[in-house]
Amino acid sequence: MVGMYHNPQSARGAGENPFASFGQMGLAAAMPPETRARPELARADSTRARGCSGPAQFGLSRALPMIFARWLVCSAVALAGLAPVKAWDYETHRLICQLALSCLPTNFPAFIRAPAAQERIAFLGGEPDRWRNVPDLTLRHFNGPDHYFDTELAILCGFSPDTLPMFRYDFVVQLERARATQPDKFPPVNEAKNADRTQQLAGFLPWAITEQFGKVKSGFAYLKAYEEAGTAEEVSNAQQNIIYAMGVLAHYVGDATQPLHTTVHYNGWVGPNPRGYTTNTSFHRWIDGEYFLKVGMPDPALLRTRLRPARVLADPGRNGPPDVIFREVVKFVFAQHEQVEPLYRLEKAGKLTGEGALGREGKAMLEGQLVRAAQFLADLWYTAHATAPVDTYLRTQLQRRAAAGAAAVPAPK
Repeated sequence: MVGMYHNPQSARGAGENPFASFGQMGLAAAMPPETRARPELARADSTRARGCSGPAQFGLSRALPMIFARWLVCSAVALAGLAPVKAWDYETHRLICQLALSCLPTNFPAFIRAPAAQERIAFLGGEPDRWRNVPDLTLRHFNGPDHYFDTELAILCGFSPDTLPMFRYDFVVQLERARATQPDKFPPVNEAKNADRTQQLAGFLPWAITEQFGKVKSGFAYLKAYEEAGTAEEVSNAQQNIIYAMGVLAHYVGDATQPLHTTVHYNGWVGPNPRGYTTNTSFHRWIDGEYFLKVGMPDPALLRTRLRPARVLADPGRNGPPDVIFREVVKFVFAQHEQVEPLYRLEKAGKLTGEGALGREGKAMLEGQLVRAAQFLADLWYTAHATAPVDTYLRTQLQRRAAAGAAAVPAPK
């Protein structure tokens, strides 16, 4: 997801969509039998970048930034409730952060409840998109694929939510192996438009979420050590690091709940299209924000009523499976992918036009995605804190420092 200060042309390598030439043996193999009945309506004029602009055929003529960029009037969220305010910058990411913060129970660390901390987390919900605004190819190569996951390519490789490799580079190796042995099943790479070397990738969104979760958990682990034997400045710095990690994690969870971030059909349907879904290359932009600009913003207070208090998702403990959090994340991402066809069906039925009662019916589905994002994010934050052990290595070093300092102090005479 992006905010209004993100350059959409830097998102995923602007240019021709390599999936447009997917044939029957490729994308069709990753579709349900009823969907892959016949190949047609392949798209050849879209971009590889998530949310890159195309012909504006849904109503508003000017391109807006990508994922849900201008959905909502953001609200300042305290644990006691939600109060809407006017702000037109990365609105949905801010709102997801604020809703998730309102779900945290009272036994969550108190420093997170400070207004400055909550504002910082909400601001950081847009941070990974701001990294996209510079042309550095190494940063684009590193950052871009973390925002999406082409679930169909994982299915082509034979993976399910239970078998997807826990380590991102294991997945890369297996994806490349499948591409080498079955090249006809994968979209070709257009090297002329692949300067950042991402076209051959399937995205890393599940790993980005899991790895960032690990950083939040690590932050709580070493905060506990500093609270035992650190200085006030060290405790404060550790708290600020946690705030940063929580905000960045929020961004990727938000991306996962935009269904078009979980599919090769991210900007109009590609490949076999027996049901005649839209191939319009401005569809992504319309879902990002233009639809809500037309029909009106959801009520944050009403969304809050659909949330429960955060709870622990899973705790591997010392002897539990090491991939337990990754499996929770993958299940979540695959569940959002299941919303891709329902989204396209809503568009086909005229329920996403924003015109009249029928054109407003799609609003409920998109609101539901915001609720899912906030709930899962709150659960991840809470799980990171609840399952973080004390950083015993750091604690030992701090204890040694304290002992050395005490030894250096002259005994009173």
